[in-house]
Amino acid sequence: MDRARVGWWVMGFTLAGVLGYVIYSFIGTFIFGVFIYYAIRPVYRRLRTRIRPRTLAAAVSICVFALPALLLLAYALAIGLQELNAYLSAHPDSFEQLEVMLQPYIDVSSIVQDPQSILDSPDALAAVQQVLDAAQGYLGFLGGTALHAFMMLIIVFYLLRDDQRLASWFHRRFDDADGVVHAYAKRVDQDFSNIFFGNILNAVLTAAIGAISYSLLDYVAPAGVAIPYPALVGLLVGVASLVPVVGIKLVYVPVSLLLLFRASNAAPGAFWFPALFIGISFVVVDVVPDLVLRPYVSGRNLHLGMVMLAYIFGPLLFGWHGIFLGPMLLVLVVHFVRLVLPELLAGEPIEPHAVGVSLATTDTVQASLDDVADGERGEAGGED
Repeated sequence: MDRARVGWWVMGFTLAGVLGYVIYSFIGTFIFGVFIYYAIRPVYRRLRTRIRPRTLAAAVSICVFALPALLLLAYALAIGLQELNAYLSAHPDSFEQLEVMLQPYIDVSSIVQDPQSILDSPDALAAVQQVLDAAQGYLGFLGGTALHAFMMLIIVFYLLRDDQRLASWFHRRFDDADGVVHAYAKRVDQDFSNIFFGNILNAVLTAAIGAISYSLLDYVAPAGVAIPYPALVGLLVGVASLVPVVGIKLVYVPVSLLLLFRASNAAPGAFWFPALFIGISFVVVDVVPDLVLRPYVSGRNLHLGMVMLAYIFGPLLFGWHGIFLGPMLLVLVVHFVRLVLPELLAGEPIEPHAVGVSLATTDTVQASLDDVADGERGEAGGED
């Protein structure tokens, strides 16, 4: 027995355990950072055709696209939590356990104001001062949130800037002669892009647009025809966008029927508001996110039912970050079963192609974003 080699193995497992513990302790931050990386990677790669330094292109991608989107999402969530609190307060006996679980976040969300209250305020400066005064009571929570956000953006920055170097190092160290590792990594990367940039980013963008749009729309609602909990309805629309085929119609169609019923019992001429609600829901909340993301997501390599189960069981098993971690585990398992498991069971050499019938929908094979990026890098050229 080579004692030196055994000692190095022990040290290696110890370091791997420490690294695993650090990642586990901040698993939500790491997972959300990976999501943002895949969400803005297409934008970064387009910027690289015009901004050659990788560092500058990554910084511009984060500051111009990621930060505004995160702030908009945080604001929409805060307003949605306030309206959820109002709903829970109106039904105290039905959702007592849920109210206790969400109370800390509801308390923090009270430091922001919805668009309607800001528009109603005669003094905008006084409204801002009120927000700052309320925030002083939650400095500890806000400081911790800011620390996690900073760590997350650092992860995103270095993944954007150095992803090619990291991929090259990985393939140099772990590629096999048959190219199975490269095929597995490439397919996982494609489906991560499809899930994070396609499905989840669409849900996040739809929820933010819906919450803000409905809150502003409710400001001009006639008496008796107001949208019930507008920001909360917007967040539910974002969640419903994950459902195949019907999508956000699961939410805005019943709300439209409710508004039509209220308009029929309100003053004459109030039907313009339900019509405006339907138009904004279809054009602004439904079509706009779809048009923005559809050019980048041309198909799916995963069965829709499996993806839906990952969205459902992920948060139940892992908490809020399970909505990202569940689909990630699904992708890793599916491609392991396609590429590696059949040959392992049969005792045959492992080949870099899927075995058996593919779960991909016919005529929806997605082109690799990496191939597109390679072409763009060839046009751009140059390094930092």
